[in-house]
Amino acid sequence: MNWKRWSLFLALVLTMGIFLAACGDDEEAGGDDGQDPGTEETDSGEDNGNSEGEGEGESGLAADQTLNVNIKTEPPSLHPGLATDTTSGAVLDQVFEGLMRINQDGEVEPAMAEDQPEVSDDLTTYTFTIREDATWSNGDPVTAQDFEYAWKWVLDPENADTDYAYQLYVIKGAQDAKENGGSLDDVGITAEDDKTLVVELQQPTPYFLDLTAFYTYYPVNHNVVDGVDDWAQDVTETYVTNGPFLLESWEHKDQIVLKKNPEYWDADTVNLETINMYMVDDENTAFQMFNNGELDWVGDPTDSLPLSAIPALKEEGSLNISSLAGVYYYAFNTEEAPFDNVNIRKAFASAVNREGIVQSITQREEQPAMALVPPSIWEENAEGYFADNDADQAKEYLEAGLEELGLDELPPIQLSYNTDEAHAAIAQAVQDMWRENLGVDVELNNEEWNVYLDTMGEGNFQVGRMGWLADFNDAINFLEIFQSVGGNNYTNWEDEEYSDLLEQSRTETDDAARKEILREAEGIFMDAMPISPVYFYTNAWVNKDYVKDVAVSGLGGVQYKWGYISDAKEE
Repeated sequence: MNWKRWSLFLALVLTMGIFLAACGDDEEAGGDDGQDPGTEETDSGEDNGNSEGEGEGESGLAADQTLNVNIKTEPPSLHPGLATDTTSGAVLDQVFEGLMRINQDGEVEPAMAEDQPEVSDDLTTYTFTIREDATWSNGDPVTAQDFEYAWKWVLDPENADTDYAYQLYVIKGAQDAKENGGSLDDVGITAEDDKTLVVELQQPTPYFLDLTAFYTYYPVNHNVVDGVDDWAQDVTETYVTNGPFLLESWEHKDQIVLKKNPEYWDADTVNLETINMYMVDDENTAFQMFNNGELDWVGDPTDSLPLSAIPALKEEGSLNISSLAGVYYYAFNTEEAPFDNVNIRKAFASAVNREGIVQSITQREEQPAMALVPPSIWEENAEGYFADNDADQAKEYLEAGLEELGLDELPPIQLSYNTDEAHAAIAQAVQDMWRENLGVDVELNNEEWNVYLDTMGEGNFQVGRMGWLADFNDAINFLEIFQSVGGNNYTNWEDEEYSDLLEQSRTETDDAARKEILREAEGIFMDAMPISPVYFYTNAWVNKDYVKDVAVSGLGGVQYKWGYISDAKEE
C-alpha cells in the first residue's frame, strides 16, 4: 500500500481527534485495551504510578483515600480458577492473595506463606507454612486445605472452562489428573495440617514461586464455596476473599467498588480505603472523565487511551511508558481455508508493515514483532525470524500457496477484532496492506470483548486479533500456549515435534541447554506461522500527580496494595 498516503490520512484523523478533545476540555492520552489473556515483568521489575516528583520522598496522605480507575469492561470471571484475562486479573489481584506476591521491585516475596518455603535437595518438593494471621473476609482462618481444594478444583476434569489448568502442570500428577483420568489423590498437593502445604513437582521448576503469585494459584475458602457453583458471580456471603481489598459491590457492566480489608494480615501497609472501578468502554469518554476529575488514572494496564492524545501527551511529558513482556498478534484459523496453507499464512504475515503501525498508529514505543517470545526475555528476538514489510516475499508465498490450493486468486477474507479504537485503526491499516500487497478483499468484523472471546473459542473466524501478556517471566509461558489445541490456542495448530521439545525443556536443568531447546521450538512455530506477530507491547498511561506508588507490572498487572492519594490533591 501507499504508506505515506495512509500516514497522511491518519494524521488528519488524529488532528481532528485532538481538536475535538480540546473542545471537550480534554487532555490527551494513549493506550491499548489491556484485555489480552495473560500478565508480565520488566527488566527493572515494576513501575509505580508516580509522575512528576517521583523519587523526591514520600508525600503525606490525603484525608480521602479514594482511587478512581477504569477497567473498560465487565470482567469475564471473578473466580480465580476460571479467569484467563487481565480485566478479571486486575480485580482478583486486589481481593485475593496467593502463597507469594510480586512486590514493587518485581521480586517474589511471601504473602499467605509466612516465609520462603523449605525446598528439598532435588528441588522438587516445596513445603509452605501458612501465616497464623491470615484470615478470610468472613473471619475464617486461611488454611492449607483451602489451597489444596482450590488447585485440585482447577485440575478436576469435571470442572469445565479451566483454561489455565496447564499452569498447574508443573505439579506431580496434575496433567495426568486433568487430561488422562488420573486420580486427584495422586496429585502432589497435600495439606499435612491446617498450616502446612507440601507441593511435589514433576521436575525442578525455577519459576514455580512466580507461579504461586498468579491468580490461578489463589486459594478459595473451601468451607464456604464447596458445592456452591455460582459463588463467584456476584457479591454475596459466599464471595469470601483474603486480599488487601474486599469486593464491596459489583454493578454488572457498570462499576465495581473495592474497600480496604481491615482483617488483611498486612493492613497497615494499605492506605487506599476505596477503589472505584468503572466500566467505560469508550476511550474518549474515559479520557474526558480523567480531565473532569472523575478518574485518577487512564491507560494501561486496565484501560486504553485515545490514539489522538498520544502525541500531545508525549510533548508535554505526562505520558508514562514502561516495557511489557507481551505480544500483539493476528491468529490464523489453520482449519479454515485458505489459512490451512502455510504459504498463505506466510504471505499475510510478510505483507504487514509493523514499523509503520508502531510509528504512525500506536506511537507507544512498541517494537515490531517478527517472533513470538518478547525481546525482554530473549534479546535476539528484537530482529526476529523474517523481514518486516516484505511485499516481494509476500507475493512469492502467495503465488506458491495459490498453486498448492488450485486457486487463481484468494476469496474475500474476514479480519476480526474486539471493539477498541486502536484495534480498529490497526485493522484498517492491515486491511489496506493486504489489499495492496496481496490483492485480497478484507472484510472487518468487531465484537464486544466477552462475545469476541466466545467467537474465537468456537473457531468462528478466519483471522482474529489476539495478544498475550506473560504470566511469569519465562519463554515457556509464550510457547506452551500453542502446545495443544484449546485453551488460549485459538489457531487450532499443533505439532508433535514442537510439543515434544517443550516437554523436553521441562526436564532440562541446564539453563543454556534449555534455552536451545526452546529456541528450536520457536523456530518450528515461526516456520509454520499459525500467527502473524505485529508488535511487542508497552504499558502507557497518565495519572494524576497525587496518585502515588501504584505498582504497574511489566507482566501486565497492577497492584494497589501500596498505592495512596497524597495530600497534594488537597492543595
